[in-house]
Amino acid sequence: MPSFVYTAYTDEGEKKTGSLTAVNERDAVNVLTGKGLYPIEVAPEKPRVGFGVRRVKGQTMAVFYGQLAGLLRSGVPLLRSIAVLRDQATNETLRRVLADVYQHVEDGASLADAMVRFPQAFSEMAVNMVRAGGEGGFLEEALERVARFTEQQEDLKAQTVGALAYPVFLATVGTAIIAALIVFFVPRFEELFADLRARGELPVFTEALLGFSSFVKSNGWWAAPLLVGAIVWLWNWSKTPSGRVMVDYWRIRMPLLGVIFKNLAVARFCRVLGTLLRNGVPILRSLEISRDASGNRILASAIERASENISSGESLATPLKKSGHFPPSVVEMISVAEESNSLDRVLVEIADNLERQTGRRLELAVRLLEPILLLVLAGCVLVVVIALLIPVIKMSSTI
Repeated sequence: MPSFVYTAYTDEGEKKTGSLTAVNERDAVNVLTGKGLYPIEVAPEKPRVGFGVRRVKGQTMAVFYGQLAGLLRSGVPLLRSIAVLRDQATNETLRRVLADVYQHVEDGASLADAMVRFPQAFSEMAVNMVRAGGEGGFLEEALERVARFTEQQEDLKAQTVGALAYPVFLATVGTAIIAALIVFFVPRFEELFADLRARGELPVFTEALLGFSSFVKSNGWWAAPLLVGAIVWLWNWSKTPSGRVMVDYWRIRMPLLGVIFKNLAVARFCRVLGTLLRNGVPILRSLEISRDASGNRILASAIERASENISSGESLATPLKKSGHFPPSVVEMISVAEESNSLDRVLVEIADNLERQTGRRLELAVRLLEPILLLVLAGCVLVVVIALLIPVIKMSSTI
């Protein structure tokens, strides 16, 4: 049952505040009245996104879900299972969360209602699957599926981060080396080329390099803060609704990596939707959750329009196809699955296939990205070296 916070007065006029679990606000008012209190305010308790709780890592939560499912399947009561996992938790944040969950379950709340108060630890998908499992009598199976899903998502995230780590490192180090060359190395040649510059014999290429180096060295004190300010502004703008839409649009449209980002978002949507449907969550609620789980506003808008179609009695595949953001093969498989009433199973298969394809694409993209970055960085260094060597060679031939 959901939790409510209240403010009430006793017969003596003493003010009381606290929280309780009830079916709805009217039931909460009745409970307070039965205790001889006069409520003046009753409102649903908001999720505790604060209280000093940091976000718990997905891998830690995957282990928790799996252990809780194992304990319940072995016949250990729910309260005892939560207490065991609370006592053995090495993560301080998870221990504090489980202590609060234990207290609410002991007070009569369902596991899902106790979990929903901590979005830092329990995702919306996990809460809804646990709720469906608790109401349908298959809580252990629901927890096992949540554990598998969470672990798959964390593995995919780790694979993506690991694949991009070296190219990012290469680009960062290369940029720093080139900046050091421009700021500290190139200016040393300015006096050496003074005679050539005075006679007007300094190559244009070299003149441009020396001018650029002088500009960077002279104006770096204001250009660097300006650049940092622009980056901060762009970062903050990307967090606004319009900025996120624009960033998500270019993320799925960029060359080489756009297809990878789009397929990952579609795979997340299909896996979450299929898993929720398999666990008995209504399709409209499942679409609402999976829409946000896709992580892309452009795809979320297309899914939202699909939800409106389903509310009108139409199919899911038609609006997804019209959006143009979903691969044709995915749309066809969804269409066939709707006709055969096997949407939950097919969606999970689509997610598996897309993740395998994306893994291969990502590996290929990284293999191409590394030599491209090396060539770009080597080309920049070569340009600097050639620009400095041409006047030296010219001076040697003159002598």
